[in-house]
Amino acid sequence: MTQTKPRVGAPVGEMTWPLTNGGTVSVGGARDRWTMLFVYRGKHCPRCKRFLNKLDAALPAWTAQMDVVVVSADTQDKAQADKAEFGWGFDLAYGLSEAQMRDLGLYVSDPLSEAETTDRFAEPGAFGIRPDGTLMLVDISNGPAARPDLEELLDGMTFNIENNRPVRGTA
Repeated sequence: MTQTKPRVGAPVGEMTWPLTNGGTVSVGGARDRWTMLFVYRGKHCPRCKRFLNKLDAALPAWTAQMDVVVVSADTQDKAQADKAEFGWGFDLAYGLSEAQMRDLGLYVSDPLSEAETTDRFAEPGAFGIRPDGTLMLVDISNGPAARPDLEELLDGMTFNIENNRPVRGTA
């Protein structure tokens, strides 16, 4: 079995997604700030909602350090329904393609039934991206139960940013 791991230290290919507010958001390529990309499973996932609610509660601390991008493979309707229901303060992107999931090294799942969802979706992932567009940190899971601790992750990312730490895990 082969699962392509994202290459830390390598450039992240540019990806653009629509936002529920009508704009777009991109990752990859040079930016003014660091970016943390969070991929979530989609509207069907209650664990994702709990994680994103925690992110929303800590959002000011996150955005003081870096840009935050949150995306799923959901349709516009599903993403807008979540945004309306939960009132998250972060911009919510949708339309992550299967090719983009694979480019990020994410695990991809088929729905267990139409009651869950109707299309393939990405399992969770978090990606710290340097302002030069290279990948600094990767955290991926093959299921909904394994998520990074947001407080620890922010603390570690803040340390990396303030101390210009090198990429680890390259061997």
